[in-house]
Amino acid sequence: MTFEKRIRVLIADDHTVMRCGLVAFVQRCPDLELVGEAENGRDAVELALKLHPDVVLMDMMMPMMDGVTATRHIRRRRPRTQVLALTNFLSADMLVRALNAGAIGYLLKTIGAEELATAVRNAYQHKATFAPEAEAQLVVGVQNPHLCVLTGREREVLSLMARGLNNAQIAEQLTISLWTVKKHVSNIFAKLKTTNRAEVIAFAYQHRLLPDCGRYQ
Repeated sequence: MTFEKRIRVLIADDHTVMRCGLVAFVQRCPDLELVGEAENGRDAVELALKLHPDVVLMDMMMPMMDGVTATRHIRRRRPRTQVLALTNFLSADMLVRALNAGAIGYLLKTIGAEELATAVRNAYQHKATFAPEAEAQLVVGVQNPHLCVLTGREREVLSLMARGLNNAQIAEQLTISLWTVKKHVSNIFAKLKTTNRAEVIAFAYQHRLLPDCGRYQ
């Protein structure tokens, strides 16, 4: 079967084995055309601007420039190119950041070949595709946007704060440094627009962000 217009695909992934697997996947699809490979986010942006792919398969965690930042640059400078986030990790924070950067879908690397091919074709037609797990996170985000904005670790810290633990106790409980705990607490205050522990805990209970409220995950 021949196609009048094959979908031009750029692959961006820093793991050689994964990247080679994606290359083989594209080459097996008669309606897809591999136009380039990038092993970091900076190269992904440069190649996208040079090669004009229709769709970029973008790993989210890469050196030089992460996938979210690379997605943002590509979408701003070449809006005709669609970006599919393809990652090992699912977190509400990463999902929201990828979508805000302009990604048209969020997929896990456990996806099957047929499903991935369909996602690429959908992206080319400006249709979004999400892993089922990502769709579930989106539902949670719609129901409770405050929960979606916090990372999993930040929700853990918030829960321990609500139990009355101080920063040093939280650091010991989670086996992380005191500096890291202070950073998480500062991020929680900023994201939830609160200024102190009492205020953030009251806010958390009001908006059902804690285990007692049946919304913590």
